[in-house]
Amino acid sequence: MSIRFVMGAAVAALSLGVAACSSSTPPASETAPATEAAADHSGHAGGRVFFVSPKDGETIKNGHRAEFGSEMFTIAAVPPGEVTDVRAGTGHFHLGFDTDCLPAGTVIPKADPWQHFGTGTNWTELNLTPGQHTLVVQAGDDKHATMTDLCEKITVTVQ
Repeated sequence: MSIRFVMGAAVAALSLGVAACSSSTPPASETAPATEAAADHSGHAGGRVFFVSPKDGETIKNGHRAEFGSEMFTIAAVPPGEVTDVRAGTGHFHLGFDTDCLPAGTVIPKADPWQHFGTGTNWTELNLTPGQHTLVVQAGDDKHATMTDLCEKITVTVQ
C-alpha cells in the first residue's frame, strides 16, 4: 500500500512540474473573442498536437504522407448529428496550408486554407506546388473551435 502511495505522489509531483514548466499566458492576440467568453477553450493541461511527419525544415516530394500526433489530448471523430456540447479534452485535427495558428476560441473555417479531419483521421497525402510552404496542425473541439496551445506550425520545402 505504501509503495502505491509513494508512486502516486511521485506521478502527481511530476505532473505538476511538467504543467508548471509548460504553462504560459497567451498574448492578448491569442485570447478568445468576447463572443466565445463563456466557452472553455483551454484544451487539456499539458496537452499538445504535433507533426509526426514531415519534420520542420524537411524537403519532401508531392504525395508525402503528413501524419499528426497528440499527447495528453484525445483525438476522436466528431459525434454524428448536431453537436450541442463539446467533450472536454477531446477534439480532432485540422491542417492549415500557408497560414498561422488561430487564436483560442476561433472556429476553424471549413474552407481553404484548412482541411478538417472530423472522422478522427490523423494523416493525409500532401499535394502542394513546388517551393516553401507553412503547415499548421491545430486541434479543434467538436464544434471546430480552437483550444489554447494545441497547435504546431512547421515549414517544409516541396521539390
